[in-house]
Amino acid sequence: MNLADKVLAVNNDLPIRTDRPVHSGKVRSVYWLTAADSKRLIEEKNYNVPSDTPLAIMVISDRISAFDCIWQGEGGMKGVPGKGAALNTISNHWFKLFKEQGLADSHILDIPHPFVWIVQKARPVMIEAICRQYITGSMWRSYAKGERKFCGIELPEGLEKDTKLPELLQTPSTKGILEGIPGVPAVDDVNITRKNIEDNFAAFNFKSLDDIGLYEKLLTDGFDVISNALSKLEQIFVDTKFEFGYVKDKAGNDKLIYMDEVGTPDSSRIWDGEQYLAGKIVENSKEGFRQLLLSHFPDADILLNKDRMAEREALARDNELPLEVLMDVSKTYRDIAEKITGEKIVLSDHPKADIVKILREQYQLIE
Repeated sequence: MNLADKVLAVNNDLPIRTDRPVHSGKVRSVYWLTAADSKRLIEEKNYNVPSDTPLAIMVISDRISAFDCIWQGEGGMKGVPGKGAALNTISNHWFKLFKEQGLADSHILDIPHPFVWIVQKARPVMIEAICRQYITGSMWRSYAKGERKFCGIELPEGLEKDTKLPELLQTPSTKGILEGIPGVPAVDDVNITRKNIEDNFAAFNFKSLDDIGLYEKLLTDGFDVISNALSKLEQIFVDTKFEFGYVKDKAGNDKLIYMDEVGTPDSSRIWDGEQYLAGKIVENSKEGFRQLLLSHFPDADILLNKDRMAEREALARDNELPLEVLMDVSKTYRDIAEKITGEKIVLSDHPKADIVKILREQYQLIE
């Protein structure tokens, strides 16, 4: 069988019953269920949500995105074998651990298939909550140029690249373009301070001032849970992005939850601990793929300079990466997922057909 057939690259064309357009992001597609199907599933499956809660089917893909572009490989490879299953299984593992340790719930109500989540509608907090334990990447590049203040936090002199920070830093940025917040430019992904959030908490979708403290606690506690678990596997949790939102419980009360994905190689940097002690950085995350792209193309500025977005999109569209590049990425994702969960990532021969069969027979959601 052709390996490319095992890759789920297109995930927005499933015959799932919906009366709204399918929303397709870089990696996931979201199918909003009809009000009747949402209500029926809540009753049949006894989900812990109010009976009128809108539900969605979230389907992950094997597409690989970096520098805001989707990349492809030779031989019709439109994604990375095993990547989608690896991302979902890692997130599932951490979400479960958070819940067991009393931190907070997630948006996931059910996992019908390794590529599929049934989620409840959440009201997102408009912040990308970034936690950093080491100085590297964009923060190091800015520090090396003389910058010392990050999101209102002053860093000391004398820090060296890829070393541990004096303390865990929270460096939030905006999620999407937010208009009319004093001191916050209306552009996506701009760094903000805690004071920005406090002064405009409602504009960031927080229900109360107190919830800022709760979000910071969930951020730190979530980071620590993952970092401690990874350190037992001789892996270093370098930095990560969390996202939060509000949902209602069965009684109709608002609760702050983790959403999107957590602790994955897409949303985090993870380093091999043994190699780090030997003075080498070995990435067990998408950062390795980013570095590879930077060295693969002669003009790295195209990938780093937002003003050259049209050239970057052409680069991704017109260049098929060598097959071994995508297979190396596949190995990275599958190896770290298997290390974290202790379970093997099994590639389906017909992922789309498998998803359709389960959603038809067990959930009656297929037209």
